[in-house]
Amino acid sequence: MANPADISPAIVETLYCDALALADEARAAFDMSGRLDDIVENEEMARIALSCEALRTTTRMMHALAWLLNHRAYFAGELSEFQLRRHGRLPAAQPEGDPAQLAMLDVRLQELVARSKRFYSRIARLDHAWRTRFTMHPAAVHRLRDRLGNSMARF
Repeated sequence: MANPADISPAIVETLYCDALALADEARAAFDMSGRLDDIVENEEMARIALSCEALRTTTRMMHALAWLLNHRAYFAGELSEFQLRRHGRLPAAQPEGDPAQLAMLDVRLQELVARSKRFYSRIARLDHAWRTRFTMHPAAVHRLRDRLGNSMARF
């Protein structure tokens, strides 16, 4: 069996550039949306929704950037693997916001929030794979087959 894939500096750099671009886009989009262009039924609730989603999105992106910066430091020799494993953990994803509040935002902002969630999910999958050292875990069917084989071997 071939050695499993691993995180490389090139992967981290590419994701870091993508994260910076997405974070900057989010900052600009939420800055520009401080004024509500569309007249909504409840302007106060729309402003609250905007603030909540802006905070969730920027927090999500800052967590992803911090994770990527830790990996960059590791590849630059500034952190040991022990330090990275101990202190470089990606925080758990934030709870989902209220779908009704998200619907108050314009479509462009909704898409930006969705893109930030997808990006964070990519980083979370990468973090999980790195922490488990990219080991392949057999599917439940394979584990069951192995257990049956071991049971039959005893007869």
